[in-house]
Amino acid sequence: MESVTIKVDEELKRRMEGVDENWSAYLRDAIRERVEREERRKAAKALLDDLGTGKMRVPSGFINSVLREMRDAS
Repeated sequence: MESVTIKVDEELKRRMEGVDENWSAYLRDAIRERVEREERRKAAKALLDDLGTGKMRVPSGFINSVLREMRDAS
């Protein structure tokens, strides 16, 4: 696993210490969710772009389900 370092000011660090949270796991999950949401957004955009050029067809209801999933993830 790779390491990523963030910096927070002293006040925020002090406040974080007052919260019972595994901050590494919390941030790892938040980053993973954000990256997955961006990947879904890009995939949906590419799909819509391809539809606009007539390159492919999308199964009925697929776009609605992707948009609903993206909205729920926000």
